[in-house]
Amino acid sequence: MPGELRGVPGCDASFGANGVFGTKLPPRPSESATSLPVCAPVRDPVTSTLPIRFRSTPRNTICVAGVATRLPGIGNTSTRGGRDDVPQPLRKSPATAIASEANRKLVRSMYRFLFNFALSRVEPERAHHVAQVSLRTLRSTSLGRAAVRRLAGQPDPRLEVRALGLRFPSPVGIAAGVDKDACWAEHLAALGFGFVEVGTVTALPQPGNPKPRVVRVVERRALVNRMGFPNPGADVVAERLGRRPRGGVVAVNVGKSMSVALDDAVADYRRSVARLAPAADLVVLNVSSPNTPGLREMQGPEQLASLVLAIREELARAAVAVPLLVKISPDLDDEHVDAVARLALGLELEGIVAVNTTVDRGVLGTTGREEIPFEGGGVSGRPLRPRAVEVLRRLQAIVEQRLVLVSVGGIESAADVWDRIRAGASLVQVYTAFVYEGPAWAGRINRELAQMVSEAGASSVQELIGAGAVPARPTSAAT
Repeated sequence: MPGELRGVPGCDASFGANGVFGTKLPPRPSESATSLPVCAPVRDPVTSTLPIRFRSTPRNTICVAGVATRLPGIGNTSTRGGRDDVPQPLRKSPATAIASEANRKLVRSMYRFLFNFALSRVEPERAHHVAQVSLRTLRSTSLGRAAVRRLAGQPDPRLEVRALGLRFPSPVGIAAGVDKDACWAEHLAALGFGFVEVGTVTALPQPGNPKPRVVRVVERRALVNRMGFPNPGADVVAERLGRRPRGGVVAVNVGKSMSVALDDAVADYRRSVARLAPAADLVVLNVSSPNTPGLREMQGPEQLASLVLAIREELARAAVAVPLLVKISPDLDDEHVDAVARLALGLELEGIVAVNTTVDRGVLGTTGREEIPFEGGGVSGRPLRPRAVEVLRRLQAIVEQRLVLVSVGGIESAADVWDRIRAGASLVQVYTAFVYEGPAWAGRINRELAQMVSEAGASSVQELIGAGAVPARPTSAAT
């Protein structure tokens, strides 16, 4: 894209007009624009330029060129942030359901074979780019989109979570770092993720730290990265997000530009938020990455309060109302975690994302540590799980249900998601498990989690948030 920094990855332009993120696709052969009836607007206009039809209805439920209509009794297509009716799962015959599950297991097995014998031998960033291009290419065709829908399965209303003024079709989202450039958020959501966090995005475009900067520690189901926020900058990302189809929840993770001094960090964050917030459903302030020098100093109570108040002022100036969250480090001591929780309540933040990667390589044990070809960086994945759970429980004990907690770190299974939700998380995010498990992971976790909700006798996963939380610690009169 013109104006992007040399060396900063961008969306692959080789896709042309078919399937590039945010561009118009031609009508399917059987659905030419001239053959479709005119639609009337329903609530917020649906801004996708694709002709959309529900699979379970005839040609009488249509969305064309940004507006949609529906007949009585038929659910509408979803709008930005999911603020609309929930499509009900399609009824399948037992034979169809068995065949679909068999196909999903086949995809999972094929991915594991591909990862073990091919992808694990490819440099991680190159493999990541191959995955991005492959998914976007697949979803540029009608057959590919149908295949992805079968892989993800239908949204299950038992998994719906309403939080931050938004509707999340699943509590399971993609963490920042997967879609650094806002190139494939809609495609990741199509795999079954309830929301996608884009970024980290900085005000200035930057290439990040020198390579190598990512390594897999396969034996520990972990990644170590020192990426340094490579991204095309807030202006480019804001433009891409402004063109995205409505329908999914997209968060934007905002960080400090590496070339900006710490004394000027607040102004740098303000510039990013001013550009990105109008195109986002929520904003996350990243003050905890270990890969930007000095950034973690922003977690100090005074620095964090100054930053949050400045961002609130910027949002008010721009007349943009979006939820504001902060992302914290697992390396904070317990007293600091408690202080952040109390500060968040005092500042009336909408939520906390916990946690980022850890600089403690000791969590890897002795396995694989000698294979890391660089100093520094942060560890994610299974070794982060114990501390992520501990931080979540400390936060929940203080904030209870007064703000939203998003748990990140070491989530690999539906049981992990279940435990985080019962411990107080309204939402969870994954990164490393997606790398190791592949495109079928989200759909499988959603199905298993829905079954667990039913077996618990609950009608919705929302009923279970905080159900297993430790009671709040008593506060002394002195405090």
